[in-house]
Amino acid sequence: MSANEKSYDGFTAEERDAMKEHAKELKATKRRGAKADTEPDVLAKIAEMGDADRALAERFHALVKENAPGLTAKLWYGMPAYARDGKVVCFFQSAEKFKARYATVGFSDQAALDEDTLWPTSYALTGLDPATEKRIAALLAQAAG
Repeated sequence: MSANEKSYDGFTAEERDAMKEHAKELKATKRRGAKADTEPDVLAKIAEMGDADRALAERFHALVKENAPGLTAKLWYGMPAYARDGKVVCFFQSAEKFKARYATVGFSDQAALDEDTLWPTSYALTGLDPATEKRIAALLAQAAG
């Protein structure tokens, strides 16, 4: 192994932190009850993000509210997510959180995006222009069923 290569043994620090956040989220949900309004928690998490991720996450949140109003905002592994009947349908993952080149918009198997035998479930997001917003809006509407 060269000096520039690192061995990988288990989860990264970022992945471990995300799992710890998820455990806290589960405890908080149990304590407050499944019907509690968790949108303020999501908005607070978005507000903590760096400028670039925050701008994308705020707009994604607005697009979800506009195009999939039946979904409920919640935290999922420390990320803004949107659920139907408690099950995550879509989420926003900041680039900064996992030290990635780009933010990600993703959809779970709960999203109604099935198309033939192969379809994308996540998208790299580096910016939002009208065409990208329109595409995301259509995906959200379809995912929300």
